[in-house]
Amino acid sequence: MKRFPCLLSVMALAASTTLAQLPAAAPAAPATAKAAAAPALTVEQSASPELVGSLVSKLGVTPKQAEGGAGALLGLAKGKLKADDFAKVATAVPGTDKLIASAPAADAPKGGGALGAAAGAMGTQAAGLAGLAPVFGKLGLKSDMVAKFAPVVVDYAQKKGGDTVGKLLGGVLK
Repeated sequence: MKRFPCLLSVMALAASTTLAQLPAAAPAAPATAKAAAAPALTVEQSASPELVGSLVSKLGVTPKQAEGGAGALLGLAKGKLKADDFAKVATAVPGTDKLIASAPAADAPKGGGALGAAAGAMGTQAAGLAGLAPVFGKLGLKSDMVAKFAPVVVDYAQKKGGDTVGKLLGGVLK
């Protein structure tokens, strides 16, 4: 019987010595720090605060969705209008290039590469507004939002650039 308590003491001592030699684990970082995403885009930080603010207030979308959706529409218009006509639109809408850059890319057909990407972009151009549904989907928007964005963007461009700009943009965003 006297051996049993002695044996327990030896085992406890051995375990504590072994555990002391193991490296201490670094404290785990809080989950929020690990998954910290980039701060959300605000209207003021967007490429075109007035246009983005208008889309946010009229359609109830986020600033990121407004910026990407407006960029997708302007990108479509850029592909369909003559360069000098699109320049009029770009002059009326501040931050046009940044808006276009903020739009998610259209998926290239399989077998892609540069040629596939170009074909994907041309497919979006040929399909018009309906071709933007996948792009809007990447923004977390339903396809019906394409048709809701277009008049807001056209009205904004017309207000800033006049009737000519409104007609140019409205003509391609049907």
